Amino acid sequence: MARKQFQDVFPDVITKSATIDLGSAGDGDEVASDVTVPGAALGDFVLVSCGVDVVDGQITATVTAANTVTVVLSSSTGGAVDLASTTYKIVVLSPNF
Repeated sequence: MARKQFQDVFPDVITKSATIDLGSAGDGDEVASDVTVPGAALGDFVLVSCGVDVVDGQITATVTAANTVTVVLSSSTGGAVDLASTTYKIVVLSPNF
């Protein structure tokens, strides 16, 4: 039943994987990278996962323009966070409301 409820709210689900090297984010800073995701639209929900330990950093993603998801690494650790190049898995959920 829960799967059907999810599909009723999010009839369009787009998946994408991309290899990204975000570089180093200093304390209180962030670095970002754009990923082309055909079909992504402003207002869509985005889930993102990272293939390496984020070392107390935060990874977020949002649709910033049509067909573009921006993945962001933020650091509030008291030091720099520099992740290795890795594959990010992105899921874009287009709500029907």
